[in-house]
Amino acid sequence: MPPRFLQLADVAEMLNISPRQAYALVNSGELPAIRVGGRGQWRVEITELEAYIQRKYAETRAMVQNRPDAGAAGAEADAEQSFEA
Repeated sequence: MPPRFLQLADVAEMLNISPRQAYALVNSGELPAIRVGGRGQWRVEITELEAYIQRKYAETRAMVQNRPDAGAAGAEADAEQSFEA
């Protein structure tokens, strides 16, 4: 059974970011987490991490679709694929 909660070091590794960046995500509230134990160590529930990743995918899709040059980039990709075929 996989663990329910992850340490910030594990979150950082999974997102391929530094532990300091993982802490900043949690500290800002962008990535929900809890503090546990006597020293108040941060833990991120795996479902919260997955939800964060999905939100970031959605934000990125929206950003790409709303770019003024989105149509041009798509046309370039189509032309490149046609050329390679």
